[in-house]
Amino acid sequence: MKKQSVLLLILAVLFSVCLQGKSLPVPAGQARIQLAILLDTSGSMDGLIDQAKSRLWKIVNELATARKNGQAPRLQVALYEYGQDGIPAASAYMRRIVPLSDDLDRISEELFKLKTNGGQEYCGQVIQSAVRGLEWSGNSGDLKMIVIAGNEPFSQGGIDYRDSCREAIAGGIIVNTIFCGNYQEGLRTDWKAGADLADGQYLAIDADQTPPPIAAPQDGEIARLSGEMNRTYIAYGRDGAGGKARQEEQDLNAAGVSGEVMAQRAAAKAAPQYSNSAWDLVDAKKTGAIKLEELAEAELPEEMKNMSAAERNGYVAAMQKKREALQSTIARLHKERERFVKDKLKNQAAASTLDEAIIKALRGQAAGKKFSFDS
Repeated sequence: MKKQSVLLLILAVLFSVCLQGKSLPVPAGQARIQLAILLDTSGSMDGLIDQAKSRLWKIVNELATARKNGQAPRLQVALYEYGQDGIPAASAYMRRIVPLSDDLDRISEELFKLKTNGGQEYCGQVIQSAVRGLEWSGNSGDLKMIVIAGNEPFSQGGIDYRDSCREAIAGGIIVNTIFCGNYQEGLRTDWKAGADLADGQYLAIDADQTPPPIAAPQDGEIARLSGEMNRTYIAYGRDGAGGKARQEEQDLNAAGVSGEVMAQRAAAKAAPQYSNSAWDLVDAKKTGAIKLEELAEAELPEEMKNMSAAERNGYVAAMQKKREALQSTIARLHKERERFVKDKLKNQAAASTLDEAIIKALRGQAAGKKFSFDS
């Protein structure tokens, strides 16, 4: 093979990897929380998918209060679907949608694309795929967890779930299982047995009973500030236009579900876990992913192309300052909103939903890794 052909092949592979989700180096001393979400997308799971779409940002907001050694951890999320007839049998009706990534807008985008369609739900196989196919941290102090949700027997398929779960925990990866149905039926069909083998929690939820959204007085202002914050993002490079468009699209998706989900998303955008270094100059400069003076003019947005190095740094610094002020205001309004909602729900039983199940497992397991939470 000619050298030119080899070079083109390497570039094509690298481009494909970039499209799958960018992961930047983790700063020294920063802990990681790695979460792989494995969702059953067979025909009966519309309610589960709807909960995943609407509750992602609430989970992120919970993680935003986490600290280890006084520092906010880096959050990486992966997404798989299984039990989907639209995926070939040769792939065991499952696929990895997004690898472990800190691009939360990408996760949201893919959740909104999910469709249900009958199938065989092979829990053991999708767990094994996640254990072997993701770039898990080698640091024993990081929290590594799989959350698998579905409603068919855990033992289906040619890969024994017991082997997969043992392999997971041998690598320090906790497996939490969420059965969408009656608690006792989940016990009978081995969902708890799988969690027990990998130091995880077994929980049962009613995937078809999502609580109605709660409107709060802060929602309108939070949404307005979120839109204003979008204007502080400076798209650069090959991924810039796509990243900015994805951000705006996920705002629309959230708002289309409810004002509550939009408010949760806005609060998540104000949290340290929401970072877009791959396409936004403010985050890229803040994390050290780029040096403004080293960027080629072609990688810059139009308004920055004729700027000197000093002007570039001043422009980005001004946008960062404006964003941080908006984030601070959104965070304050979000806390007010949370108090309002808590008061509204004080006489109601806690909802049995996907996000509550994940948060319950996450808090306990994070504590075991010396993470703390503000509330």
